[in-house]
Amino acid sequence: MRLIKVLTAVVALLAGTLVTAAPAHADYIPKTPPLTTPWTSQVSLTNPLPEYPRPQLTRPDWQSLNGQWQFAGAADLNSPPIGRNLAETVLVPYPIESALSGIKRHENNMWYRRTFTVPPGWNGQRVQLNFGAVMYRASVWVNGVQVGTHSGGYDAFTFDITGALNRGYGTNEIVVGVYAPVDAAGYPLGKQRLNPSGIFYTASSGIWQTVWIEPTKAARVTRLDTTPNLAAGALDLVPQVSGTAQGVRAEVLKNGAVVASATGTPGRLLRVPIPNPRLWTPDDPFLYDLRVTLTGDGGGDVVGGYFGMRSIGKAMVGGVLRPVLNGKFVFQLGTLDQGFWPDGIYTAPTDEALRFDLEKQKSLGFNMVRKHIKVEPARWFYWADRLGLMVWQDMPSMRTGVDPSTADRANFESELRRMVDQLKGITSIVLWVPFNEGWGEYDPARIADLVKSWDPTRLVTNNSGSNCCGFDGGNGDTIDDHIYVGPGSPQLPTATRVAVLGEYGGLGLRVSGHEWSPGNGFGYELLPTSAALTQRYVDITGRLRDLIFTHGLSASVYTEPTDVENEVNGFYTYDRRIEKMDFAQVRAVNTSVVNAAQGTYVPVNRLVSLKVTTSGYTDRSLSLSGGLGVTSVVDAASSDALKRDSTFWTRPGLADAGCVSFESRSAPGQFLRHYNHRVRRDANDGSALFKADATFCVRAGLAGGGSSLESYNLPGRYLRHINAEVYLSDKSGANPWDNPASFAEDATWAVTSPWWVSGADLPTGQARSLQVVTPGFTDRYLRHINGLGTTEVVTGASDATLKADATFIVRPGLAEPSCYSFESRNFPGNYLRHSAFRIRNDARDGTVLFDRDATFCAQPGRYGSGDVTLNSFNFGDNNIRHYAAEVWIASNGGSHPYDSPTSYDADVTWHLAAPWAP
Repeated sequence: MRLIKVLTAVVALLAGTLVTAAPAHADYIPKTPPLTTPWTSQVSLTNPLPEYPRPQLTRPDWQSLNGQWQFAGAADLNSPPIGRNLAETVLVPYPIESALSGIKRHENNMWYRRTFTVPPGWNGQRVQLNFGAVMYRASVWVNGVQVGTHSGGYDAFTFDITGALNRGYGTNEIVVGVYAPVDAAGYPLGKQRLNPSGIFYTASSGIWQTVWIEPTKAARVTRLDTTPNLAAGALDLVPQVSGTAQGVRAEVLKNGAVVASATGTPGRLLRVPIPNPRLWTPDDPFLYDLRVTLTGDGGGDVVGGYFGMRSIGKAMVGGVLRPVLNGKFVFQLGTLDQGFWPDGIYTAPTDEALRFDLEKQKSLGFNMVRKHIKVEPARWFYWADRLGLMVWQDMPSMRTGVDPSTADRANFESELRRMVDQLKGITSIVLWVPFNEGWGEYDPARIADLVKSWDPTRLVTNNSGSNCCGFDGGNGDTIDDHIYVGPGSPQLPTATRVAVLGEYGGLGLRVSGHEWSPGNGFGYELLPTSAALTQRYVDITGRLRDLIFTHGLSASVYTEPTDVENEVNGFYTYDRRIEKMDFAQVRAVNTSVVNAAQGTYVPVNRLVSLKVTTSGYTDRSLSLSGGLGVTSVVDAASSDALKRDSTFWTRPGLADAGCVSFESRSAPGQFLRHYNHRVRRDANDGSALFKADATFCVRAGLAGGGSSLESYNLPGRYLRHINAEVYLSDKSGANPWDNPASFAEDATWAVTSPWWVSGADLPTGQARSLQVVTPGFTDRYLRHINGLGTTEVVTGASDATLKADATFIVRPGLAEPSCYSFESRNFPGNYLRHSAFRIRNDARDGTVLFDRDATFCAQPGRYGSGDVTLNSFNFGDNNIRHYAAEVWIASNGGSHPYDSPTSYDADVTWHLAAPWAP
C-alpha cells in the first residue's frame, strides 16, 4: 500500500498536478457590484470573452484559458504553489478588485493556478502561451518550470512553453504570480488608486485581459507592422518574425478576393501596391483583409490581419494650420473615453459591451475618441477601426504629484515604446499623447520627439492640458488646452502646431438608482434635469463652431461618454442603462460642429478678419482703403487703423438671415458690398438693392479648406482678390478680375480671429470709474480693497481712499493692445486681474499669465446701450461681473454661484464713468 502511494505521488509530481493537504478551493461566487450593466448577467462562468482576442494577428487554431482559476493572496511571491490547491476561485480575465472576478478586493501579491490540456492535434508544433495584459509584474510557471516574467500592465506578452509541457500525461499546470502595488510604486497606472476618490478610480490588479494558447511553427509571425502609404498607393508592411524563415508572402484581400500581393524577406519592409485604394475615413471606415505566409525553408506559418488606407498629417488649410486626414481637414470631435466598468472595472463584461460604448459615441455624431491614460484590449481598437472612430491614444500616466525617479523614467520610456510598437498597425490611431496635465511628467519636449522618431506617421501631443496643469515643452504637433466647463478660448495655432481642446465639458447630472456613490456624484457643473443638461451641452458645444474660426481650433474632447465611479459627467449613467440627454439634440449640435469646419459656417455678431489663402499671399487680409476693398499685409506690428480696417462684425445677412453681411469695425453702419463688381464699404441706405449687394452666402472653400463667399444676388460670383484689389468675380475670363488663374485659391478666405479684438472703444491713458448699471445698484462702483475687487456705494461725500480705490487708468491691454487693462489709480503698477475667477488688484509680475489675466476686451454692453461688457482675454466666455458685492469673471449659467443667469446681462455691463479720483 505504501509503495502504491509513493508511485502515485511520483506520477502526480511528474504530471505537474501534485495536490498536498491544502484545503480544496472554494467554488466561484460572483460578487455583487455597486451597479450592474446590461451585460453583467451575460458573462459566461466557464468561457468569458470567448472571441479571438487579437484581430490583427489571427490564427485559426487556438484555445482560450479564460474561466475559473484558483486564487490566493500572498505575503510574497518567493514560493510558487506548484501542485497545491489555492483556497479561492477567480474568474479570469476580470481584475481582482472587480465584482465579476469573484474576489472584489486588492492584493499586492497574488497567485493564480489552473490546469489545461493541450489538444492532441497540436503534437509536433510549438505552443505559445499568450497574455493580453497583466497588471503589473507577472511570473509564470508551467509544470513547475518558470517560463518567463514580464513587467508592464498594458502590453501583451507571449512565452513559448513547448519545453515545459508534459503531453504524455495530458494535463498541465500553470501558475502565475502577480505583483501589483498600484500607486504605492512609480510605474504607469493611469487613474487607478488604492484609495480611489474624485477623479481617481478603483484599481485593476492581476490578469485583466484574455489568456490563451495556440500552436505555431518554429518560425512564426509575431507582429504585423502595417503603414498605409497613400503617396505610393501601397501598403508598407514589416512582418516581425521569431525564428528563421526564408521568405514571406503578403496578400491583400477586398471583400474576400485577393487584389494585391508581394513577396519579400521577414523582418524587412515589404511594399504591397494597392490598386485604386479605397480610403478609410470616419464616414467610410473600409478595411482591407491581410494574409501573411512564411515561405521556403522554415516557412508554413500563416496569419491573418487587416488594415485601412489613410494618411495623417498637418497642412495649412484656409490660412490656418490644421490636422488632415487623407489630405483633408476634418474637425476631430471626440470624447474622453476612460474605459471603466462598474462590474469589470478595467475589463468590459463582454465584447458586445466593448462595442456598445464606441457604437453609441459614433451614433451621437462623434468621429474621434481620446482613450484616456489607459490602453484597451486589441478588440477595442478593432471596433474603433471597424466603426470609423479616430483615436487619440494616451500613455497611462505615472503618479500625480511625485517627481519620477531615474528608474521610473527609464521604465516609463520602455513601456511607452512597447505601447507604440504594439499599436502602430491600428488604423484608427491618429495621435499619441505621452503626458496628461503634467502627471508624472518630465522632459516633455524630448519625449515628444522620441515618440515622433518611433512613429513619424502620426501626430504627437507632448502634454495634453499644457495650459492647466503641466508644462509645454514647445515640441510636438499640437497646442492642447483643457478648459472646464469651457470651451473657453484656447491658444491659437502656430506655424508648426495645431490648436486642440484636449478636454472641456464635464456637465453632470445625478440619476438616482444609477450612481456608484448615491448622492455624492460630482461634475464640473451639475444640472438639475435632463432637459437642462441637454440645453447646456448644446450651448457650450455650439460655441466650438465659433472657435474653429476665431481661434483656429481643430479638435475638441468632451468629458465624457459615461459616468465613471464618482463622476457623473456622462451621456450615459455608469451602468450604461440611462441616456442622460436628448440624444437627437446632441447629435444635431455635434454634426453642426463637424460640418462648420468644412467652411459652410461663419459665426454671426462676432468680430472676424478675412485672410487670404492664396499661396505666397497668406500674410494679407481684406481691408479698406478709401472705402474700397483691398488686401493688405497685416501683422501684430501693423497700425491700429489698419487692424481696425481689417476687422468686421459678422451680421445676419441683410437680405437673407441665412447668409451673412460684414459690418465695418472702423465705420459702424457701413458694410462690405459689391458695386459694378468692385467690393466697397458703403453706408446701408436701407434699399433692397443695397441689402442684396451686401449679403454673401457662405460656401465650402473652392480651394478646399476655408470659406468662399458667394454673392446673394449674383449666384456663381464670389468675393475674390486679384492684384491686391477685391472684386465680385467668376472664372469666365470676361473681365480682368475674372481671370481663371488661381481663381479657387483667390476666392477662398480664412475667416479667423480679428486683428482688432475689442468691439467697443475705451479712452486709453485716461482715468475712469466702473459704475454698476444693474437696476437698484447704480450707486455702486467697482473698487479694490485688501487686494480684492468688490462693489461699493461711492458718492461725493466718500473719503479719498474709497474714491481712489474706485478709479483706474485705462491702458492698452498688457497681452493684446486692442483690448484693455485697468491700472490702479492709487497703486501704480497694480492691475485688475482674475485669479481663480475672482477679480483682484495685484502687482504686475512680468509673467505671460499675469498679462493675459489682466487683459479684458471691451464689447458693446449686453444690457441697454452705450456701455461696455469686459470680456476675459484668456477665458472668452467669461466677463467681469459683480455678484453679491464681489467681482468675478463669470460665464452665463456656469457651475458657480457667480455664474447665475439671473440678471447676468446687467451685472456684466458697466458704465465707464468720470473718475472719482482724477
